[in-house]
Amino acid sequence: MFHDLSPGSAFWLPHGARIYNKLIEFIKEHYWQRGYDEIITPNIYNLDLWHQSGHALHYLDAMFSFDVEGQQWAMKPMNCPGHCLMFGNSIRSYRDLPLRLADFGVLHRNELSGALTGLTRVRRFQQDDAHIYCREDQIEQEVLASLDFMKEVYTTFGMTYKLELSTRPKKALGEVEVWDRAEKALANAMDQFAGKGGWKVNPGDGAFYGPKIDIKVMDAMDRVHQCATVQLDFQLPIRFDLKYNTGSKEKGKEFERPVMIHRAMLGSVERMFAVLCEHWGGKWPFWISPRQVMIVPVHAEFNPYCNEVRAKLHAAGFYAEVDESKNTFQKKVRNAQVDQYNYQLVVGKSEVENGTINIRTRENKVEGEMKVDDFLEMCKKLREEKN
Repeated sequence: MFHDLSPGSAFWLPHGARIYNKLIEFIKEHYWQRGYDEIITPNIYNLDLWHQSGHALHYLDAMFSFDVEGQQWAMKPMNCPGHCLMFGNSIRSYRDLPLRLADFGVLHRNELSGALTGLTRVRRFQQDDAHIYCREDQIEQEVLASLDFMKEVYTTFGMTYKLELSTRPKKALGEVEVWDRAEKALANAMDQFAGKGGWKVNPGDGAFYGPKIDIKVMDAMDRVHQCATVQLDFQLPIRFDLKYNTGSKEKGKEFERPVMIHRAMLGSVERMFAVLCEHWGGKWPFWISPRQVMIVPVHAEFNPYCNEVRAKLHAAGFYAEVDESKNTFQKKVRNAQVDQYNYQLVVGKSEVENGTINIRTRENKVEGEMKVDDFLEMCKKLREEKN
């Protein structure tokens, strides 16, 4: 829901919060497998940070800023400058790289009220935001790993994608030779990932701070969404004087600047929620569904057994409810299907005696009788396989 007292900031009701948290949990599972370190950074900073990063010059109007003891502060609209502070806080070695820092910090952008659009353009949001600090010779492997990450995420969602390489713009900062090497590394990674001819070039469409890969995702209705991104950044490491020890004893080569890779898979969780809502038409797959199981007693005398089944499912981390209303049996089943519960578990005298449940799907397909423990194992498998 939204409210006039906080326009552009969503209130996540219980079922919405379940999906929101599940999306974040899904990405965190990948972080664990792919060598990311999750960090937590402040929500507000002295405006000096944004002057150093360069955002204050171009972005101040889109930031919520305020006075603190005579100095100007602002809420963060992105995580990257804070991550640079964290990288620069320690002496780094070439052995430490790549360093993959992931942050689900809450971001705020002061969008004009007329530009706010549901969940696709908001003022308060979270991103599956990460920054990879690496050596120049590691760019290709890190980009390839990011593309593999992206592929696994969107394959799970049942969505297709197209890749485009955006190259050096006219107002690019930095040395042409560095840009050329970076673009070549990106192109090599994309050739390995998608094959030659499997992507296209957008000449001159890169950011001023580095080339990028634009990932255009298509939903079930073939609508294009810009969600995931992989961008190289040569400028923030310069602005924050980031460097790592190369291990070299040669004078002038003891330290080098890392390359910074900005990458996100979902983009903003809010926008991805909106995209998936329409992509799946409200029929959420079991693993992410906020309404997984409705247990339907044929008669009120079976309510205690139904609640035992529910407690067992709940203890295993599944969303299960019992319809103890006075509706007719047919009405209960119909309501559960309309509300998109993935499964309805019908319970009568036979099921209570046998320690079973009778399974129906939301498409009204009768799966038949199954032991409760067997159904629980089936649910665990669906969750693990993201079905």
